[in-house]
Amino acid sequence: MTDEHEDAAPADADAAPEAPRAARVPDAMAGRRFDAVLAELFPEFSRSRLSAWVKSGDVLLDGASVRPREAVRGGQEILLTATLETQVRAEPEDIPLTVLYEDSEVLVIDKPAGLVVHPGAGNHSGTLVNALLFRDPAFAAVPRAGVVHRLDKDTSGVMVVARTLQAQTALVAQLSARDVHRQYLAVVVGALVSGGTVNAPIDRNPRDRLRMAVRDDGREATTHYRLQERFRVHTALECRLETGRTHQIRVHMAHLKHPIVGDALYGGAVKLPRAAPESLVAALRGFRRQALHAQVLEFVHPTTGEPLRCEAPVPGDMQALIRELRADAAAHAVTGAGVRR
Repeated sequence: MTDEHEDAAPADADAAPEAPRAARVPDAMAGRRFDAVLAELFPEFSRSRLSAWVKSGDVLLDGASVRPREAVRGGQEILLTATLETQVRAEPEDIPLTVLYEDSEVLVIDKPAGLVVHPGAGNHSGTLVNALLFRDPAFAAVPRAGVVHRLDKDTSGVMVVARTLQAQTALVAQLSARDVHRQYLAVVVGALVSGGTVNAPIDRNPRDRLRMAVRDDGREATTHYRLQERFRVHTALECRLETGRTHQIRVHMAHLKHPIVGDALYGGAVKLPRAAPESLVAALRGFRRQALHAQVLEFVHPTTGEPLRCEAPVPGDMQALIRELRADAAAHAVTGAGVRR
């Protein structure tokens, strides 16, 4: 669940020696190419840079130099000894952050809808990275200012940020091994009758680079969903990510013909229950972002090994939307429901 994909640029041209970075190949990655595994364990670096480091001997597998296409086994040790550079170019900005948990290794926040994660084209300021650098300038020393996973600009909810290189590496490894529990609340079009699982690969839409699409040649993507509350022609779902592709939940729900309410990129026309009250009509037509909220994040603390569970409360706009849908469903419980546009 990511949106921006621009690579962070160096803050300056001075390379700074760093302690070697180590990682262990997760068992789930056994049999994959070494360069592909590196790209997932060290996402702050481009694949071309990692491949060059492998060829130059700056990345070792179980203490030995190997080819980028070498197949790995679970449990092998990776050691990266290349000279690293500061990876963030952004100015600190006093942007308020709602902190759910904080210590010397990690920061967990409740990201509001509308906040872009990384600076990029058209978003040079006002981003989460700008806010992090204001909160603690030391984030500039961590690639991507410690960001290990992203939320779309208009998706709200819980995010974890690493404060050290070691914490970042450990958290990325947990994500790659699918050991992080990521649970979302989504309000979708259509009255679903049961939950399920979507196993549908995702990649860029070949005709529109701003959109993702289900493609046979895409990257593996799995979303589990279950009913939380059913309304007349909408449903509140609990969605759990097994993988974390760009726009994954949004693409998978649209693939099921149940797009997320308010999703201008993947949704269609606003669906209104027959004889809907004006308050519900206004709520549905006025909801201008995808009704998607990252509600729960569970992971193992990268230093202590203790399990951490952080929950972001459902934001007010989604609470108001659900209240209107619930009231409409209760008012029409006897007469049934239909759809009007």
